[in-house]
Amino acid sequence: MKSIFKVSLLAATVALAAGCQKEETKTDAAPKAEQVQAEAVSFKNEDDKAAYAIGVSFANYLSTSLEKPSEIGITLNKDLVLQGIEDVFAGKPSLDEEQTRSALESLDKRVADTMQKKATEKAAEAKKLGDDFRANFEKEEGVKKTDTGLLYQVMKGTKGEHPKDTDTVQVHYKGTLIDGTQFDSSYDRGEPATFPLNRVIPGWTEGVQLMSVGSKYKFVIPPELAYGEQDTPTIPANSTLVFEVELLKIDNEEEKAVQ
Repeated sequence: MKSIFKVSLLAATVALAAGCQKEETKTDAAPKAEQVQAEAVSFKNEDDKAAYAIGVSFANYLSTSLEKPSEIGITLNKDLVLQGIEDVFAGKPSLDEEQTRSALESLDKRVADTMQKKATEKAAEAKKLGDDFRANFEKEEGVKKTDTGLLYQVMKGTKGEHPKDTDTVQVHYKGTLIDGTQFDSSYDRGEPATFPLNRVIPGWTEGVQLMSVGSKYKFVIPPELAYGEQDTPTIPANSTLVFEVELLKIDNEEEKAVQ
């Protein structure tokens, strides 16, 4: 009942505004900018201003409520939204409370199901594109593949100590998706990153152990060694990730303690 009331009140606010706009359209189909400014709402007191602010807030909410479903192929007819508002104010809605609740619950379910379907399709596509990208990268000169499926290419080789997974390392790096979209870079932040090697994604934990201080590697990490099916704003689910990593320093606390 709470959500229904919210939508109805919001819709009513927009309907009143729409009604005023219809009247204005009858008198002048294309008002000039000066006329629009001259007809701005005036507030007699703080209550008037608060009432108007509620209308603006609810209208913005309703606008988003209508736009979001359209992004996934569910079209909500604005004329019917306004008709529902007018009918409620006139005391003759075509749907009773139970029918209204049922219709909104059905909409919620359709939106959720559609979004899940699209997310599944997007993840499947990302996996296929990643598989193809890794297959092509594996053919490049100097690329090696570990038993786990991690691919790496030595961009700059050095000799020396290799970190263990229990070590803390300092690195400079750049991370991109397979289409070249960058999602992270210590270079852009202007300072290297320092972290325990066993507290990052598996592809990093494994890959950086192959490096020695001063070397630079390119890693192509399959999703199962990265973020898997986790979907984030910058890294889609099932993404293959590409990293260029420079190992700057190894901080071995265990050896320090022994000494």
